[in-house]
Amino acid sequence: MRIVTVHTLQAQIEKEIVALDLAKAPRELYAPVSYMMSMGGKRIRPLLCLLSYNLFNDHINKEILLPAVGIEIFHGFTLVHDDVMDQAPVRRGYDTVHKKWNINVAMLSGDVMCIMAYRYLCEAAPQYVTDILQLFGTTAAQVCEGQQFDMNYEHLARIEEEEYLQMIELKTAVLLAASAQIGAIAGGATVQNVQRMYKFGRCLGMAFQIQDDLLDAYGDSNTFGKTIGGDIITNKKTFLLVQALKKAQGAQQYKLEYWLKNRDAPPEEKITNMLEIYNELNIYEQAGKAIDHYFGQAEKELTAVALADERKEELRNFAFHLINRKK
Repeated sequence: MRIVTVHTLQAQIEKEIVALDLAKAPRELYAPVSYMMSMGGKRIRPLLCLLSYNLFNDHINKEILLPAVGIEIFHGFTLVHDDVMDQAPVRRGYDTVHKKWNINVAMLSGDVMCIMAYRYLCEAAPQYVTDILQLFGTTAAQVCEGQQFDMNYEHLARIEEEEYLQMIELKTAVLLAASAQIGAIAGGATVQNVQRMYKFGRCLGMAFQIQDDLLDAYGDSNTFGKTIGGDIITNKKTFLLVQALKKAQGAQQYKLEYWLKNRDAPPEEKITNMLEIYNELNIYEQAGKAIDHYFGQAEKELTAVALADERKEELRNFAFHLINRKK
């Protein structure tokens, strides 16, 4: 049995990313790709893929490393396009691609990242490529569906909790689920274990996104890498806002609606008042309970995977630290 540590896998992922062939013409197309991939980030999706693979196979090689990097390239593509749609100025403490260059460059560079992702996924062992590409194609479409729901909800005064959960499942959770499942497929897992790894990744992704919503409101901008309160300023339909709209009554409801409609208010003032409402309604605690629920479901699925517990320890610890992160 050979369990590879997260630290070792991170080093292998970064080595493959550095080795990407991006110093070529036209520079205007590939330099933004290099810039985006060099920003760093937590590399959650490729790590999840490799850790899942390592549950079932001891030998980390190019046939899993390159597909894992492909997943990260695809994730980078979604961030480049999301930043354009959200008009976001900062990503991981750096200027976003469209701000550093322009929107046209960002859109085209994002497109080529999506294409590159598929090329790298094709580097999986031949017997697994068809299953992996079918899964990934479905997942890529779902991510786009989630983004469209997210944009649709920008124009609605409120959405139901079920609509929010569907949106984050599509926009965030399915890619984590696919990352775990691709690792299991490539590792030669049984059909049952492959399905359990997908469910594990999905539940982990749901908890991860609610935690992300929480950090956007309550985190530290120096560690979070994004402007704190950005979701509040734009009235983004986060777990916190959806719950506040459902729970607020009387004076709290009036105050909440006032700040949602007051788009000319100074950002700091709006953030302060919205956080006061969230605190009065115990939204922070409610979000914590939701995170614990989904993490518990993820843990249940991992426990059910038919392997010795010691094989799962590195992945279990990774998931725990992911949900308890501060950035």
